[in-house]
Amino acid sequence: QRILRLAEMCRRLETEEEKVLPFYPSSLAEQEQENARRVLEQPAIEPLALALQDYVGLERFWKRFNKAKLEEKALEQARAALADRNQNLRGLLQQYLAGVAINQKMP
Repeated sequence: QRILRLAEMCRRLETEEEKVLPFYPSSLAEQEQENARRVLEQPAIEPLALALQDYVGLERFWKRFNKAKLEEKALEQARAALADRNQNLRGLLQQYLAGVAINQKMP
């Protein structure tokens, strides 16, 4: 019940792009996609593969979860880069202000 409620909440929070294009583009080459398609068409024999068929519905959730985590990491890196740039700019500003103070002391 809880998972179904969360899935419904996620559907309501989808962006228009996610509603129109629910599938993410594949990063596999055409040959790799063909190989994957061929493997997926074969019937599952191993116990783990049979158990995973019960969780196919969660695949979309995991794709979105992974996408959100990647975006979070990218934002963390961007924030760290901006913090470094900010620190550098503060240092340059301090040097400039120190130079202006020295010039004002010298008549």
